[in-house]
Order: sequence, then C-alpha cells, then structure tokens
Amino acid sequence: MSIKYDFTGKVALITGSSSGIGAGIAELFAKSGANVVVTGRNADRVAKVAKQCTDLSPKQLTALEVVGDVNREVDCNCLIDTTVQTYGKIDILVNNVGIDHFADPNSADYYQLFLSVMQTNLNSVVYLTHKCVPYLAKTRGNVINISSNASKVTINGYSPHCMSKAAVDMFTKCMAAELGPKHHIRVNSVNTDRLSSKQYWPGQPEDIAQTVAFLASDTAAGFLTGSIVVADGGHLAANVSL
Repeated sequence: MSIKYDFTGKVALITGSSSGIGAGIAELFAKSGANVVVTGRNADRVAKVAKQCTDLSPKQLTALEVVGDVNREVDCNCLIDTTVQTYGKIDILVNNVGIDHFADPNSADYYQLFLSVMQTNLNSVVYLTHKCVPYLAKTRGNVINISSNASKVTINGYSPHCMSKAAVDMFTKCMAAELGPKHHIRVNSVNTDRLSSKQYWPGQPEDIAQTVAFLASDTAAGFLTGSIVVADGGHLAANVSL
C-alpha cells in the first residue's frame, strides 16, 4: 500500500520526467498536490506525461512543460528560469536524467563515450544543483539525485556509468555537508537497479517514486541529508548482477 504525501504548495522540478522513473516521480508528486515541472527532449512525451500529471492532481493543477536537453547549459537555464517565472520558486529538485553506454576501454570511441556519459549523468546534476541553490535556499528545499547500484560495483563494459554514479553519490554527500548548515538545503541520493529485472523484486517506477517522495518530505525525512538510500528490491544485498 502506498503512503500518501502532501506536497500542496510545493514546486517539484524533475529532469528526465518524460518517461520511465522520472515520469513515475512526476506523477506521484502531482497526485500529492505539488506543482510539477515535466521536462525532457521529446515534446510529445513531455506533453503526454504533463497531461497525466494534470489529470492526477487533486486540484487539476496544470503541469508545466519544458522541452530541453540538460546537456546544454542554455536549456538548463531556460528550465530553471521558466519554472521560477511560472511558480515563483523551487522547492524540490530531482536530478533523474541518466544514460549508459557499453564502452570497451580498448575501443577507439571509449573516451568519447566516457565524456558523453559523464556530461549527462554527472555534469548536468552538478550544474542544475548549482543554479538552483539560490531558489532552494529561499524555500529550505531539497535535492534528490537518482543514482545507481553501479556506484558500488564494477560492471564490465560500463565503467563510465559506474564512475559517473559513484561521483553523483559523492557529490550528494558534499552538497549535503555544505548546503545544510549554510542554506538549510537537504541533499540525498537514491540508488536503484534496472527495473526490468525478473529476479527478486521486479521494480516499477512507482517504487522509486515512493522513495523519492519520502526523501522530499520534510515531515517524513526532515532529519535525512547526505544519505545514499538503496531502493533496488534486494538486488545489491543478494549480489545479483546489474
């Protein structure tokens, strides 16, 4: 049974929310009364999830649609500016967007694949968090980074992905330590697994969304910051291959 959260009056910005885990997070925030910002690179997908969020909203609040690529600073700036212009604030930032590529260290394109993965999985998280600090400080808001069990184990062929997620987890801890005392901003990370796995507990986007909502709730998790929360259906504990 899902726990019900109340985010009435809160503004939640979720990157990569036009599908998958990001869409599940956006929908749960909408269902919980928040003003939701849906963003991604595909306008049709963004519009579809935004409509679902609006339909799920108890007060039929219209979800904000912003099409853009988090790999572009100009798009990130537009995303933040549009959110603030529309709602006047940001309470919750969920850095969800992420990619992985098979990358053989002996392949000619290994370094380019490394740069691509790091740009999406790490650099965009750092940049968006940095740019949102002034707004999150005003609301005493919080940041949730969607990471991976790949931050803790090696996966042959996916070293850039593993490195990027390990860096995201350390970034989470660093920001919690720096932004908490100075700005009363909480920062946490959720480590998950590929949700398509059929072993142990096969997960759904809503499972991760529930963990994110818990961390975003000042009532439920107001004393949690700098935490790396594993939500993977037991795969890491059972040493199941990612």
